[in-house]
Amino acid sequence: KKSFCHYLSRISKMILKTMNIICLLFSSISLVSAFSLIASKNQRSIRYGGIAEPTFRSPEQAGTSGATISMFLGQGRKSSQKKSIQTDTTKIGDITIPSIGIGTISWSSDSLTSLENLELQSLVSTACRENAAFFDTAERYGSRFKTALGLGWGETEMLIKKMVEEEKERALVATKFTPSPWRTTPDSVVEACRQSCKRLGVEKIDLYQLHMPDIVKPLRIFGFAQESLDEVYWEGLAQCYHEGLVSNVGVSNYGPTLVTRCQQYLKKRGVPLASNQIAYSLLGRGNGAQETVDKCNELGVKVLAAFPFAMGILTGKYNSQSSSTVAEGTITSLTNNCKTKLEIKDLNRYAKGDGKSIPEGGAAPLLSAMESIAKRRNKTVAQIALNYCICKGTVPIPGARTQAQLSDNLGAMGWRLTPYEIKLLEREADQLGFEFEGAGFKRTSEKFVGYGVEKWTLD
Repeated sequence: KKSFCHYLSRISKMILKTMNIICLLFSSISLVSAFSLIASKNQRSIRYGGIAEPTFRSPEQAGTSGATISMFLGQGRKSSQKKSIQTDTTKIGDITIPSIGIGTISWSSDSLTSLENLELQSLVSTACRENAAFFDTAERYGSRFKTALGLGWGETEMLIKKMVEEEKERALVATKFTPSPWRTTPDSVVEACRQSCKRLGVEKIDLYQLHMPDIVKPLRIFGFAQESLDEVYWEGLAQCYHEGLVSNVGVSNYGPTLVTRCQQYLKKRGVPLASNQIAYSLLGRGNGAQETVDKCNELGVKVLAAFPFAMGILTGKYNSQSSSTVAEGTITSLTNNCKTKLEIKDLNRYAKGDGKSIPEGGAAPLLSAMESIAKRRNKTVAQIALNYCICKGTVPIPGARTQAQLSDNLGAMGWRLTPYEIKLLEREADQLGFEFEGAGFKRTSEKFVGYGVEKWTLD
């Protein structure tokens, strides 16, 4: 018995020693892991200029008010992703729209004699099916050739009417009135609105906008002073609203001062100002754009962000090093590009730099940061660009001509960038030393108006 007890005692002591050794090993491993993590964080902090290491949080913690999101950071099944896209919405006046719109400035018919385009029909059907059918157009949009000559007014409106004919209940359409020298009364706005209703095939337009401030003054070049008609057009919007021709009214290319004046004028007429459409993107926050967004957010006026891709620069199509972060529709558009040679020349200058007005390397540092985030999130660079605009409280209106482009755009919905990622992207953009101001004859703060070019400022 004594021998057996002694044997058990020795075994117990050996087991205890073994457990102590194992505990010591685990403690050592934990200490090494902790030091490695601290070193890793320090390295990342140095790499990003001292910006705090990101903490991935829920969409609600990341500040996604105004949108119901059921998926974050790519988690969940496809059905969950589809649900999150359909519920990622925002309000403009009294209508609820998807957080990303569809620009139609590049839409045109494939036929010279009729309004037909099978690719666009497929796009529209998909948008309606996904509850993402918010189309932004204008009375002056038509085929590329006609629009350049100031012709083809209303052509795109009629094309939209035909495309959404079977999906009227699911489609929301915003269109625009173009201030012109021959339109000098409130009644001219009302009549133009009636014509847009007729071309769109609706009794009431969801959102009716002024296309720009009253800047078209042809007699000015001869020294004649011409009074601004902005208030005349505001009165026209008010009459359209009270006559039941429109559900909501908005403006375009108004800076903080003008948008405030317009809202005050319409408020006296009992009309809420719902929106203001301006050029806005990661590359286009200067020249009063960010100040305008901030003022509109303060006033409760929703900003529609035109040029959210900076005409393609922020999709990575001009200098991306990784095809995995460039959308399929973007790659296709490289070989089927409808941009002019002058536009492509300017865009390549933005993307790669010229060593003069744009430093060598162009937008490459910003795109590199966007690609890094895109890879980590399993997103495309274009989706990062759109999601940034959403995070800043705007509704991006990217142009889309194909179903592939639309599908990629919709992938920017249902999730949000973190505050850390937004700060990193803005820092990279600010360090570039230039702003996107348009390419070729398409400019963010000016328009070719037949007799020359007229400009405006967001002041």
